[in-house]
Amino acid sequence: MKAIILCGGLGTRLREETEFKPKPMVQIGNMPILWHIMKTYSHYGVKDFVLCLGYKGEMIKRFFLDQELASKDFTMNLKSGKKKIEAGADLEDWNITFADTGPATMTGGRIKRIQKYVPDDEFFLTYGDGLADVNMNTLLAHHRKIGKIGTLTGVNLPSRFGMIKAGTDNIVTQFVEKPMLEDHVNGAYYVFKKDIFDYVTAEESCVFETKPLTKLAENRQLALYPHMGFWYAMDTYRDFTELNKIWDSGKAPWKIWQ
Repeated sequence: MKAIILCGGLGTRLREETEFKPKPMVQIGNMPILWHIMKTYSHYGVKDFVLCLGYKGEMIKRFFLDQELASKDFTMNLKSGKKKIEAGADLEDWNITFADTGPATMTGGRIKRIQKYVPDDEFFLTYGDGLADVNMNTLLAHHRKIGKIGTLTGVNLPSRFGMIKAGTDNIVTQFVEKPMLEDHVNGAYYVFKKDIFDYVTAEESCVFETKPLTKLAENRQLALYPHMGFWYAMDTYRDFTELNKIWDSGKAPWKIWQ
């Protein structure tokens, strides 16, 4: 199975970091958030990736093209350009397709444009800005058991604000400090059958999260996988600093690999 990762957005709410780099290249620790996401999939044996590139996609290509030189010592003759690669860190055993899906294409259009790179009946899909400790094997088994076209990972988030409870007499009875919200939010980390390609178009304006997913739900072809573990989307600079703080603590919940 392949994992499709949407990497083409502008990341406008994280302009402090994305003005000069694509959002998936924003670093958590000393590696891009995209690398962390791919490491999670790889931990479960998913090592074939299709990256849907857009804004500054050449920087993502260059990062992976330079991995050997960045991770190993080498000797180079400046005149001939010949290089001798010395021993060093092992590289990841990943197959990656770098697909240019357009600088301004919306998410649905990007998915449709990489259809030719996905010959399998099923595939994983996520965004290049969210970290989680989702068990991909359990997610896939859940998807197959329910048997719908798509399955999305739903997560419960804590409220950003404390809640106040009051009686009918408007007397405050209780403060609840940032409780968990009851409804699920879309945590991405999808699994789809290839039928999903019938719900999207290659048009730039096709937004996956609106009409395609709504139509899928109306047809009762979208299942929910409740995830009770860690999930965090990097939307703002505050999220960026928080994720780096978690990583620096040495106890990052999404670091499930050895």
